[in-house]
Amino acid sequence: MNDWGPGPFILAINGGSSSLKFALYGMAQPLLRLVSGMIDRIGLPESVMIVTNNQTHGQSERWSIDAPDHAVCAGLLLDWLERNVGLTKVRAIGHRVVHGGMKYSRPEPVTPELLAELRRISPYDPEHLPSEIGLIEAFSQRYPNLPQAACFDTAFHHDMPRVARLLAIPRRYDRMGVQRYGFHGLSYAFLMKELARVGKKEEANGRVILAHLGNGASMTAVMGGKSIETTMGFTPTSGLPMSRRSGDLDPGLVSYLARTEGMSVEQFHKMVNTESGLLGVSESSPDIRDLLAQEENDPRAAEAVALFCYQAKKTIGALAAALGGLDTLVFSAGIGEHSPIIRARICEDLRFLGIAIDGARNEAGEAVVSKEGSAVTIRVIRTDEEIEIAQAVLQLQASKQQDR
Repeated sequence: MNDWGPGPFILAINGGSSSLKFALYGMAQPLLRLVSGMIDRIGLPESVMIVTNNQTHGQSERWSIDAPDHAVCAGLLLDWLERNVGLTKVRAIGHRVVHGGMKYSRPEPVTPELLAELRRISPYDPEHLPSEIGLIEAFSQRYPNLPQAACFDTAFHHDMPRVARLLAIPRRYDRMGVQRYGFHGLSYAFLMKELARVGKKEEANGRVILAHLGNGASMTAVMGGKSIETTMGFTPTSGLPMSRRSGDLDPGLVSYLARTEGMSVEQFHKMVNTESGLLGVSESSPDIRDLLAQEENDPRAAEAVALFCYQAKKTIGALAAALGGLDTLVFSAGIGEHSPIIRARICEDLRFLGIAIDGARNEAGEAVVSKEGSAVTIRVIRTDEEIEIAQAVLQLQASKQQDR
């Protein structure tokens, strides 16, 4: 067993559709990340588990595993934690839960009632909720007395203006919870805290667009520190085109493909969630790095990249309109943090909004990549959903102590 110290620890679990990230923190302020890891390519060939020791300058171990589904991954993670940490030292676990529905707008302790509600709304997001419920249950089966908390990705957008949440369909569906929720909320909550920390005075209270651009991609307009509009809606499939997700589509496609190809609801769901986006347009890869390497020789790759940047550019214009102007643009997540060429292409021709990117700063990956004196500050901020989860768990634990 590795010596991470005597504890106690907080464990943050961030389950995605094809990956499972985790991080272990010393339970003190400020939170200290001791170890982080990821199980990647769940349900795909060549699954891997990667663990990084943050106490030894980020030294990592990597090994191949068989990870057909999230249930198997939960067992693998539990086994690793028992061997290397000792779960008796873990005081509480926090889970990223993508959808909180109408009921949950802040982190909540996991209870039988909460799990029952998550099961009820699982059809809202069948790509994430069932596997996230499975992760919670796997830990509770092996350690039934270990407190767990659910941290909801929809919570950041819970108080969006009513007009931003409404869908233009019969009103009875709104009463059933069919409305625009927005996602990537844990990332956005962290980014706003970081902007308040590193930005100019009152910058975080200004007109801000946050661009979380990764395998899943969305943007959010924030004013006065509050989300007022976002690109994802009822499900995380909507909004921008993503690595495998289609983003917004004409709803008439459902009936058209049903009539012409006999496509079922399940087949359509699979197409827009796993076969579309960059992969669908390029017919080669969902990874923007692959497509950038291929775009000179493959027009399909070039079109996929161009579509991604065009839709992102168009969205910035729309969100700036919702904000009534723009003061700060923040790029984050895998693409936003690490691809200067995509940042540059998205910002191209947006000078009318006051957006002017500095080529040298952008290529160097500086924290601020806007031109000196430009009206809009363009920032690159590394997101950290796991620490946001851990902070929420710490606050819940503190509240619990005060209530005693």
